[in-house]
Order: sequence, then structure tokens, then C-alpha cells
Amino acid sequence: MTELRTLGTSDLKVFPLNLGGNVFGWTADEAESFAVLDAYAAAGGNFVDTADTYTSWIPGHVGGESETVIGKWLAARRNRPDVVIATKVGAHPRYKGLAAANIRAAAEASLVRLGTDYIDLYYTHFDDETVGVEEIITALDRLVKEGKVRAIAASNISAERLNASLAFSEREGLARYVALQPHYNLVSRDTYEGELRDTVAAHGLAAVPYFGLAAGFLTGKYRPGTTVDSARAGSAAKYLESDRGVRVLAALDRVAGAHGVELATVALAWLAARPTVVAPIASARSVAQLPALLAAAGLKLTAAEVAELTAASA
Repeated sequence: MTELRTLGTSDLKVFPLNLGGNVFGWTADEAESFAVLDAYAAAGGNFVDTADTYTSWIPGHVGGESETVIGKWLAARRNRPDVVIATKVGAHPRYKGLAAANIRAAAEASLVRLGTDYIDLYYTHFDDETVGVEEIITALDRLVKEGKVRAIAASNISAERLNASLAFSEREGLARYVALQPHYNLVSRDTYEGELRDTVAAHGLAAVPYFGLAAGFLTGKYRPGTTVDSARAGSAAKYLESDRGVRVLAALDRVAGAHGVELATVALAWLAARPTVVAPIASARSVAQLPALLAAAGLKLTAAEVAELTAASA
């Protein structure tokens, strides 16, 4: 049984692989989504990530489709207490930004779609610098005090604003961020490593990186001269244009071969071994894609392997 990890300074205990829900209701229909969620839970997984805006970018969708699928699954399986549900506020087409009234309205809408009376982890999806951190934190704190949210977190925020948010929480005795969801993987390290990671470490936050597989690039299926039928093919293939992408694939090939595992497993294991990281996020649109992701929770890379991958991705 894989040991659960404590999420920052919260009392949330999470599986070391966070299952991404961005594909639910998009490239995975309801039946496929249920199958993936069932397989993840059967393997001991308990940490599911979504957002109120998923999947508003699809023609005919309005946002909230992923939350609705997850809510139906929770109701069907009657397992709400066993699952840590993370969702986000600020990017839904009807609930843009982080004004206090918007945060409340968006949270209520998410609770309805998820079919629950509480959200375990509530992220600000994108920082809204038109709103003071005081207003944002106070609005989130009210949701915590009302029992509608267990813990709060941030994503896509500067170190300056994150520090200001944490300082206000401390000063006023209000709920404080326990986690950060940064864009971070073997081919995208620059945004997180540095001041942002230093802030996370200094305050005991947990990092829960998104795009852990770089839109699928780090699975190894994108190679020079290949064509992949995927909704994310354009995003992933761009990494082949850099020397870094080619170096990283070569290093992943070597390490994965040594362990007899898939490249995705090694890429996620490298992330999980990085300072501050508690649970990388990865999504699967089919049950067949899930084993390689789950295997990362049990793969321990050697110090030399971590160093090789880190050097290749520099």
C-alpha cells in the first residue's frame, strides 16, 4: 500500500500522484472517466484535481463539465469521505476573477456540480492582481469558517503575491494557503525553480505541479518524424524544437530502460523527488494510460539518475 503524504500544513493526507480531471467530459466521456476514477481508487489513489472552468474551451461546453462527471462518480460510488477533491476558482466564463462575491458564487456552483457540501482543497486558479490579497484571503477564509472548504491553495501566482497573501493570513489569523500548483516538469523548470519555490519551502507549503508530463511530451510518444492523434499534439510537439527536449527524452530513455518502466513513470518520479513536491498531477483519458502514472508512486530513482535527468533538463 502506497503511503499517503501530508499536504503542506493541512490535515489532508494524499496519494503521491494527483489524478488530473481536465480530461473528464472532454477526451474521456463519462463512462471512460468513471473507469479511470475507479481504477485510480482501486490502486489506493484518493486525490482528484479539477477546476470549475474545465472544459469551457470545448465548443458547446459552458464550464463545469469535469466537476459534474466527478460529482456523479462520487454519488454513484458513495465514497465522498475517501476522496480528496481539489477544484479551482477564477477562470470559469461566468465567474471570472477573484473578487469576494465571485469567489463565493463560484464556490457554491462548484459544490452543486460536485454534489457535495464541502471542497477539500480550493485553489485560486489564476491570480487576479486587480483584487487585493486581503479581499481574496478574507473571502476564502469565510468559506473555511463555514465548513464549505477544508483548505485553500493558489496556482499561477507570483512569489510577491504569494508572500503577501501568506503574510496577511498570518497577521490576521485567517486561513492560509497550504499548497501551490505551479507549471513544473522536466522541460519547464524556469517558472517555479527560484523565488517561487523558495517561498513554498520557507512557509511549509506543498507543491502540486500541473502539466507534469508536459501535455504528453514526457510520455515519449512524440518523436521526430512521428504524428500523434491527440488533442494536445500541438502543445507537446513544440518541445521537440529545443535541444532540451531532445536531451530529456534521451535521458528518460536510459533511466526508464534501466528500471523496465515507461518514460512517463520516470518523468513523474523525478518530479516527486524534487524539493517541496508532494504530488505531481497527471491525467489519463483511458484505463490503459493509468498504470504508467500510478507506477511513479512506487519508483525510487537513484541519486545518480535524478542528477542525470536534472542535468539533461537544465
